[in-house]
Amino acid sequence: MNKSNLLFTFLIIVFILFFLIHLNGGNFNFQLTDLLNTIFDYNPENQEHIIIKELRITRTLTGIIAGISLSIAGLLMQTYFNNPLAGPSILGISTGSSLFVAIAIMVGGTFFSTSYGLISAAIIGAIIFSLIILIFSKIVKSPISLLIIGVMLSSFTSSFIQLIQISADPNALKTFTIWGFGSIQQVTSDQLPLLSSCFIATLLSLAMIIKPLNLLVLGEKNAQYLGIKTKQIRILIIAITAIFTGLTTSYCGPISFIGLAIPNLVKLIFKTQNHSKLIIGCALVGGSVMLICDLLIYWLEPFIIVPLNSITAIFGAPIVIWILLSKKIHA
Repeated sequence: MNKSNLLFTFLIIVFILFFLIHLNGGNFNFQLTDLLNTIFDYNPENQEHIIIKELRITRTLTGIIAGISLSIAGLLMQTYFNNPLAGPSILGISTGSSLFVAIAIMVGGTFFSTSYGLISAAIIGAIIFSLIILIFSKIVKSPISLLIIGVMLSSFTSSFIQLIQISADPNALKTFTIWGFGSIQQVTSDQLPLLSSCFIATLLSLAMIIKPLNLLVLGEKNAQYLGIKTKQIRILIIAITAIFTGLTTSYCGPISFIGLAIPNLVKLIFKTQNHSKLIIGCALVGGSVMLICDLLIYWLEPFIIVPLNSITAIFGAPIVIWILLSKKIHA
């Protein structure tokens, strides 16, 4: 067994371990038979079944979906822009998605108060801001300049969100404020099928761009010489990134640093530019890290309520700083 297979085996074991620990986190403990009965013989009048389905299974699966989505979205952006500091939260894509969710929650009509409405708003916002960053990337050649533009775009967009908040209905404002802290607890079992189906469909679409991603590492012009239709691939990358970011943002809020830190960490672990390996690595590490972050919230709940964004920042920021200082990845 080669080194890559050993790493994948280890990461799969870690992923399964934290999946099981998270599934049985909190104060209420249950047995494997209770979980199986809930899945295969659900009784809506059984309190244990309700807790396992509504609070445990849904929260765990949402955490996995969010961690995988943001990690892969970050990887796609870093590859396309050839910038290790690219990520949904850094380049303003999450903030753009948040702007449209703010409009949906605090200004929008009946449609935007539904799950379909929130997803639509978040994805539209992510697509628009992805296109804006794409335009700037064609004008500005320096990765650091593009990063600064992304940060400024986030600040600019945040000011509009604040203006919306000032005149918003108090109940809608409260809803948006809580949503903005980031959480995987808000998704219900009724919403999970829609979230899961959109996620799986987007995940499967990655098969179309793995080879082009490997060639894009050589540069866009070289990829064109090798027969890659870069315009079509650009559209696919933007669409997949926007859907992953929009899905997570609409349901879980703007979660920071996962999309930036995980892809860089996976690249250091595997030391490869093969995106078939990097995507699987991001999925395993991103899902595990999100579950670990939420487990900390579980364990701290008796003492203090901690927003998910605080935990992911505490985890992600030191990793990004360490990567930059180690000079193993050049910005």
